[in-house]
Amino acid sequence: MYTNEPARDPEPMSRRTAIAYAIGLPLALVLLIFLPAGSLGWRPGWIFVAVLVAGFGVSALVLARVNPVIYRARSRIQPGTQAWDKALLALLLPAMTAVLPVAALDAGRWRETALPAWVVLPGYVGVLAGIALAAWAQAVNPFFEPGVRIQSERHQRVIDNGPYRYVRHPGYVAALWLFFGMGLALGSLWALLPAALAAALLVVRTAWEDRLLQAELPGYAGYARRVRWRLVPGVW
Repeated sequence: MYTNEPARDPEPMSRRTAIAYAIGLPLALVLLIFLPAGSLGWRPGWIFVAVLVAGFGVSALVLARVNPVIYRARSRIQPGTQAWDKALLALLLPAMTAVLPVAALDAGRWRETALPAWVVLPGYVGVLAGIALAAWAQAVNPFFEPGVRIQSERHQRVIDNGPYRYVRHPGYVAALWLFFGMGLALGSLWALLPAALAAALLVVRTAWEDRLLQAELPGYAGYARRVRWRLVPGVW
């Protein structure tokens, strides 16, 4: 239930937290790839890191200019996040993260699969398309948070421009492209297993979030009638 009080955005990250993110995330990326690969000399791993850092770096610069409040919204799981979503995230985040070490073990250490360039390159296309679509969704949606909740203190409203004109959850479409694209870009078929698990959990999350929004976010039911598709136009 909204009130007449002014909208309140989340508190900004502290300088210490921002520095920890800036250092910790790239370091975690390197560890997740090169520890399982068993060698810092694994060239495909460095190519992947360079593409990922460059893609997300450009995305961050664009968002800092067009929608800087998104960094407050996405800095943490906010109070009021649904309990079922926290439970789903406890499964989804490890499955998503597992894509990288599984791919590095498979393609970097064990060399179980050797994917040709015509498979690896579409993986990179998926990764960059996922980054771009996620950035587009965040650029137009100030309510893009990591957890599912009704943001009544922020006077949350329906967003129906940008990619939201085509599907109701473009951020999740971007995540699906990233899940599968990362495994293929690193040259691994085994990495598609945790990617598929993460994708299945994300589809469940999409359905449950959509049900919550239709029930509790003013105007969303009408939006859902206009934009019929949750993730895949013409399918679902």
